[in-house]
Amino acid sequence: MSTVLVTGATGFLGGALARRLYNSDFQVLATGRNRQALTALSLPASNKITCDFSKPLPAEIQTHFNDVDIIVHCAALSSAWGRDADFWDSNVLATEQLLTIARSINVDHFIHISTPAVYFKFEDQFDVRETRVLPSPVNAYARTKAVAEERVLASGVPATIMRPRGIYGVGDSALMPRLLRAAQSGPLPRFRNGSVRTDITHIDDVVDAIIAAFKAKRTAIGEVFNVSGGDAIPIVEIAERACSAYGTNVRWRDLPVGIALLLTKMNEKVARLRKEQSEPRITAYGLGVFAYSQTLDISKARTLLDWVPKVSFDEGLRRTFQHFDKLNNDGA
Repeated sequence: MSTVLVTGATGFLGGALARRLYNSDFQVLATGRNRQALTALSLPASNKITCDFSKPLPAEIQTHFNDVDIIVHCAALSSAWGRDADFWDSNVLATEQLLTIARSINVDHFIHISTPAVYFKFEDQFDVRETRVLPSPVNAYARTKAVAEERVLASGVPATIMRPRGIYGVGDSALMPRLLRAAQSGPLPRFRNGSVRTDITHIDDVVDAIIAAFKAKRTAIGEVFNVSGGDAIPIVEIAERACSAYGTNVRWRDLPVGIALLLTKMNEKVARLRKEQSEPRITAYGLGVFAYSQTLDISKARTLLDWVPKVSFDEGLRRTFQHFDKLNNDGA
């Protein structure tokens, strides 16, 4: 039985992966910085370790990792806004320390969860392949994740990099909740007559892809893989159907991309000069996601990992909001 260390288990993806592995044929060590959130994770206490890989670890904690065969590094600071130093510590220094641990225990496989944000440009990009030359990073998150990828590939550790796109599902605290809050607070921006498309990915498909990388270790090591639901869906459709499932009406405000982007970037500059810590209501990156299409080519994962997405958007919404309905009914 393989022992898997899952970092960021207090997060959406890390928690879902740790639970799936625990209920399968794996021994799991789940880590996270937030002790309270880690305690709430539905695993035995012996399977959970509170630690922060961006800081030096006590020797007694490191001994817990001696029998680890596989590391899945899900932990990251994922945001469109924040201090550069915080992104560097969370996304680069933490990765470097994990790579040092991986070398010391001769880990069999290091799976690094990255992001398609490293591809982002203020233009349409369809069927982006892993071989695409990365553009100048759009923000500190994209920059530090790209640096972390470089460190992983240069480390000498047997590693795989995965770039899952727009993860949603039960436990999501970012994509769908933020969309719903924005729709409830006022009109959503609509650009270019609603023609912008993207692909999103149900959490179950992302977990399946990671496990597929375990099983296809020989062909996965040294490679970078895109992961997505595989369907290019208009963003207006995603918003309207998700909000409808939650009982929220969507209002749209058509905006010209150029002027909106200019004003947003100016607002960001003012916020940075004021050293504001809270994220502006609209960031240039957030606006760009609504204004420009980006879809991923997942043929490499299909071929080398023998993985295909199984959860359609229809099914993903059903699973997600069926769970919300159950929670609401249980609490009634």
